[in-house]
Amino acid sequence: MIIVTGGAGFIGSNQVKQLNAMGRSDIIVVDDLSDGTKFKNIADCTVMDYFDKDEFQSQLKNLDAKGIDMIFHQGACSATTEWDGKFMMENNYTYTKNLFKFCVNKEIPFVYASSAATYGGNETFKESPENEAPLNVYGYSKLLFDQYVRQNQRKIHSQVVGLRYFNVYGPREQHKGSMASVAWHLNNQIKDNGKVKLFEGCDGYGNGEQQRDFVYVGDVVNVNHWLMENPQVRGIFNLGTGRAQTFNDVAKAVLAWHGKGELEYIPFPEHLVGRYQSFTQADISALRGVGYIADFKSVEQGTKEYLDVINN
Repeated sequence: MIIVTGGAGFIGSNQVKQLNAMGRSDIIVVDDLSDGTKFKNIADCTVMDYFDKDEFQSQLKNLDAKGIDMIFHQGACSATTEWDGKFMMENNYTYTKNLFKFCVNKEIPFVYASSAATYGGNETFKESPENEAPLNVYGYSKLLFDQYVRQNQRKIHSQVVGLRYFNVYGPREQHKGSMASVAWHLNNQIKDNGKVKLFEGCDGYGNGEQQRDFVYVGDVVNVNHWLMENPQVRGIFNLGTGRAQTFNDVAKAVLAWHGKGELEYIPFPEHLVGRYQSFTQADISALRGVGYIADFKSVEQGTKEYLDVINN
């Protein structure tokens, strides 16, 4: 049996779908369906059971660990614009810590979602404390749990892996609204208005030239499932492509798919000044060092595959 928290969310639902393709249907999905539209993400998946997040937490101490092969903890509040620190810490830190303790005590492999937001405005994206300086409470909630794992490493006798996701995009993210990927928004814009819009330059970057490490969700799921097959791997790892590409590259890929449209630049939002990562590029040497050898899709490859899915 495999438990996927956040299983009706973006990455979690893609993971459940791929587990089905691998022949696994003994899956328990844990999520919060207060936003009922998220059901669409798992409507085409086969699972064994579903638990509300709060119910799952309340029953965690009494959960029978026998037969649990793995817990993939993808559930979190991922809104970088959320400033309710109490909610963020309860949802992202305390919840994750409780799951961690359960898995470590029962020696159940545990893979959890960390984030590139732990690096903040730094331009060195290597998994070490000197590079970590989050710009928002979301990034801090993720960093604090990474620190908790580091402090308890000597007590861990089973697989525990944190994956610092960079800019993930792909199918099943439509429920995320403003936090959905650039590719998602640009695709909608061109269908609605015949134009795609990007922010003007900031922090020394030209119009649309801010750079991110955009990683396709299928590649993210592949890494998660590779870890299930390699239980000896432990630690905190960046999960990106290892190469930064510009927002202009995303826009060009969307325009190329549609074969029409214009690119327009709009003023950079004042509320994001000083709280915006203008450059991210995962150093994936640690992930490569533990044996992960598969390639990652470029923006051009991933965007085409993505738009093939959602537009057809």
